[in-house]
Amino acid sequence: MALVALLIPCFVISFDVTHSCQNDDNFVGASSPGDIVIGGLFAVHGKMLHPEEYPMRPVIQNCAGFEIQVFLQTLAMMHAIEMINNSTLLSGIKLGYEIYDTCAEVTKAMGAALRFLAKFNASKDTVEYKCNYSDYIPRIKAVIGSSYSEIAMAVSRLLNLQLIPLVSHASSAEILSDKIRFPSFLRTVPSDFYQTRAMARLIHRSGWNWIGLIATDDDYGRSALESFGIQAMANNVCIAFKEMLPAYLSDGTINAKVNQALEKIVQETRLLEELKKVTFSDNEKEVHFDAKGDLNMGYDVLLWKEISGHMVITEIAEYDLQEDDFIFKDEEKEMEFLNLKTVKSTCSRNCRPGQMKKVSASPHTCCYECVNCPEDHYTNQTDMDYCFLCNNKTHWSPVNSTTCYKKTVEYLSWNDWFAILLIILSGLGVVLIFAISTIFTRNLATPVVKASGGLTVCYVILLCHFFIFASTGFFIGEPREFKCKTRQAFFGISFALCISCILMKSLKILLAFSFDPKLQNFLKCLYKPVPIVVTCTGIQVVICTFWVIFRSPFVEQNFFIRRVIILECNEGSIVAFGVMLGYIAALAFICFIFAFKGRKLPENYNEAKFITFGMLIYFIAWITFIPVYTTTFGKYRPAVEITVILISNYGILCCTFLPKCYIILYKQETNTKSAFLKIIYNYSSKSAGCLTVSQISLESNCTTPQYPITNSCCKAEKTSVNGNCHFEVSKHSLIRENIPPKNTAGTISRKRLSSI
Repeated sequence: MALVALLIPCFVISFDVTHSCQNDDNFVGASSPGDIVIGGLFAVHGKMLHPEEYPMRPVIQNCAGFEIQVFLQTLAMMHAIEMINNSTLLSGIKLGYEIYDTCAEVTKAMGAALRFLAKFNASKDTVEYKCNYSDYIPRIKAVIGSSYSEIAMAVSRLLNLQLIPLVSHASSAEILSDKIRFPSFLRTVPSDFYQTRAMARLIHRSGWNWIGLIATDDDYGRSALESFGIQAMANNVCIAFKEMLPAYLSDGTINAKVNQALEKIVQETRLLEELKKVTFSDNEKEVHFDAKGDLNMGYDVLLWKEISGHMVITEIAEYDLQEDDFIFKDEEKEMEFLNLKTVKSTCSRNCRPGQMKKVSASPHTCCYECVNCPEDHYTNQTDMDYCFLCNNKTHWSPVNSTTCYKKTVEYLSWNDWFAILLIILSGLGVVLIFAISTIFTRNLATPVVKASGGLTVCYVILLCHFFIFASTGFFIGEPREFKCKTRQAFFGISFALCISCILMKSLKILLAFSFDPKLQNFLKCLYKPVPIVVTCTGIQVVICTFWVIFRSPFVEQNFFIRRVIILECNEGSIVAFGVMLGYIAALAFICFIFAFKGRKLPENYNEAKFITFGMLIYFIAWITFIPVYTTTFGKYRPAVEITVILISNYGILCCTFLPKCYIILYKQETNTKSAFLKIIYNYSSKSAGCLTVSQISLESNCTTPQYPITNSCCKAEKTSVNGNCHFEVSKHSLIRENIPPKNTAGTISRKRLSSI
């Protein structure tokens, strides 16, 4: 202590304002000889003065600004070396030192570094240039310092020539961890990488994102600023402003543990490698250099609080480098740390889940607006930079959503109200078919039923109508492969068979009441009921077979509706679907033409008029179907086709059979053979009009009386006796002999009416 008390006034007087060195000896701040000499670089003065003379000369300038704290560190180094020399730690070896004042200036530190490189025990301070310094023994074995990273970078590059260890107690620039450029540099403080990361974590944990930075305008300050900028960006912290201060101001707290490393030195050789192996304990924690030459120590987090007008500094946590986290001594300190969140330092409010940050015109990413996530997007955390996209095929989300919702699978199910309505209508159609079948079966022998083509033809047509109503069930319920492949073919073939049978009926009626010989001969040649029905239906069977084999319908999931997945049947080929419907339409059009030709037949035989009306209903329904079907999406698309099928099927069924049922049930007086023959006779007379009978032979061998026939006095009754036709004429006896044909004016020649 006496030594320290004696040295303090000497150094204060010596270092308060130093003058430029006049010789080598007074360039040295403090020195002591020894077998192993340790160099020291300390910024005892805070700045170097500018030269007053002009022009400038290459001399080391004066220094000013005495730093008492750095001076005490210098004394601590000297005291540690003296304690080692006075102990038995290095028996027979004396440590010496050479300490230089860098004045916080790289130029002066470089001058000291040159002396460090001088050869040991040489008469002059000269540095030899060699390609290999393995056998070269410098005067200094290791150097302690410097406090400034900028000086440490410059000095370390010089010392790299001879791999002289430079151990710094304060230089924390991140670049000094690069062992390629600074292989002999060691330090007892963590790298600024950890310091800036700890600061960014502290700010982030406190809920701040809008801060300002103040750094010194030197290599150290600029490097730290750059490192912190990267760490701040990673923690979503924005820098509102940056302020650069002049370099080499007093940097406050210094951690001095470098002297403990000297106690482990046992020999002169391999000093750098031995330094890297040094370990010691600090508060029961093992401390050592890592592969980058950095000490594995953390930082103390200090909280500055103003209490009763006085600033109180308390330690609340320790930052662990390895864990990248804060360690608290007790819960009270942790709560005090967490209370920092009450201090608001943000540019914008936090965005809630369901929102994302939209950067405004400000250049800072921390200044933003909170906007709601659009449809089919979501966020489940606060302050999200972007919204996550839902899987549009299976999920959806509304605006401002915090999650995605699974789409529901929909199809025209059996319990849907519209499907139930369609099923009821189909069921009523089936009931109507059975009612018509019953009526026709019970009145089989009546002229109306016979005029309809007989019970066989009626049953075939009614069976087709039944199949058409039944086919609607394939459009309801969950789509399956069998349903998709069957429903259109089942409907198409049934409808084609129905139209083919009605077509034959129209052709038969037209043939029966045609009085044009040429047209009648053509219709007789064309009228082949069974082959035509089989051919017309067979073409539809071929179309559907090719469709199912080559472009078969299949089950498909439709994802284009936002909130649901529509399970539907894909028709496989729209062309095949169109050809199938187009073929039915072609048959219906031919049937319509034939029926339209016979629209003026006798009333009891005027089935053609109702067939014409039924075909019109069919055309109106299916022409409407095309635009409605192509513009409908969703589970009700099959219902559109079912509706059109029901309308067209009901139209044809009702127009074909209900008028006949009405005659059978409510106009029984007209459903007799005599009534039918009278109506036929009246129609024939009306059709003949003003025509006269020519002397031609009748095809039917039917003899008619050559008397004028008037509508008022004639009753006709057909009997089948040897193929002759008998007519009763008022006040004339029936003639049963062949009369030679004569040209008699005012008489009518009539052909035998075919039985229908």
